[in-house]
Amino acid sequence: MAGIGDDCAVLRLPPGHEALVTTDFTLEGIHFRRDWHPAESVGHRCLTRGLSDIAAMGGEPLAAFLSLALPFNLPQSWVNAFLRGLLTLAGKFGVTLAGGDTAESPNGVLADIVVLGSVPKGKAIRRSGARPGDGIYISGEFGGSAATVQRMMKIKRKLKPRDFPRHFFPEPRLELGRILREKGLASAMIDTSDGLSTDLAHICEESDVGAEVQAEAIPRAGIGRPAHEVDLHFALHGGEDYELLFTAPRGKRIPARLAGLPITQIGHITRRRKIFLRNKKGVGYELLPQGWEHFRQ
Repeated sequence: MAGIGDDCAVLRLPPGHEALVTTDFTLEGIHFRRDWHPAESVGHRCLTRGLSDIAAMGGEPLAAFLSLALPFNLPQSWVNAFLRGLLTLAGKFGVTLAGGDTAESPNGVLADIVVLGSVPKGKAIRRSGARPGDGIYISGEFGGSAATVQRMMKIKRKLKPRDFPRHFFPEPRLELGRILREKGLASAMIDTSDGLSTDLAHICEESDVGAEVQAEAIPRAGIGRPAHEVDLHFALHGGEDYELLFTAPRGKRIPARLAGLPITQIGHITRRRKIFLRNKKGVGYELLPQGWEHFRQ
């Protein structure tokens, strides 16, 4: 591999593998605020967005490309801390920063991350494989990131990152994605960057199916010290949890823990193309996607 130093990076895929390529923006005022988010957190979260996409297809990350547009008066110390956060996470997963670009921004920080990964040929886990009768599973807990943002908006000041790690330093679930692919457990998969309701809707749309979800089954995150469990609304619609949502065929045994993470069945796939949320009494209503969507009014 030849990385930074030439006009292009030279990369080689492992034999018998296909390339996975993903790109994500991190925009000041949309994904972070400089007065609320430490620069190291912004860099970490920037790379997490791309790595989480690779994890969602059962892939292995190889290299990242970062393009930054920065205001003229941005302190160099902020840029250094941003890169420190990004490179620390990259080192943890053996990802090379292989190139990118810099430019001046007229207003605010814009970061575009491109991540290249690989997956054995024909083995990528896609969104379109869910079938009626499949169980619906999630890793970890939900709602912690969105509830943290709501708390900052309410008190109008920053919080201590160590007390709210799910928001400031989320972990991409690369090992879990790899295990699900290697063991052939998942029929469809997506990462939960846009919110459980929206990302489940993506799987249902691509697979031409519907779903039933049990509200009480969804593990809700605790935030702060002492920890307080978040409301169901945040767990359903909050986004930026970067957990994995996957389906598995009926009869597949899914362990209660994989890659050190709790795995919870929250429902099952149905034939009709709607998603219903039910309580423990069986009463339910149609669950519409209310997570993050750009350009939605």
